[in-house]
Amino acid sequence: MGAAGIAAHVAAVNALKASGVVVRLEAAAWLAILARTERPLVVVAAGGVFRKHVRYLTSYRGLAFYTQAAEALPLPRGVELIEARSMSIPDL
Repeated sequence: MGAAGIAAHVAAVNALKASGVVVRLEAAAWLAILARTERPLVVVAAGGVFRKHVRYLTSYRGLAFYTQAAEALPLPRGVELIEARSMSIPDL
């Protein structure tokens, strides 16, 4: 592994440390987690230059759960929604 590869790995590890554990799920599984939450808090951010997407983040039992969808997901009533300008999830 060259110097650039080592630097990229170190940057990825540091990003993971900063963000904690983020569990990526398909949209249906993410909605199922959301349904288990008593008073869910959801952070949502729309983005994409060439391919539009909507990203969602919520927590459940101390873990952060994340999904991305091409269209807005149908959120249940009672969700507290925080609209973020952008959302960055480390890709490891």
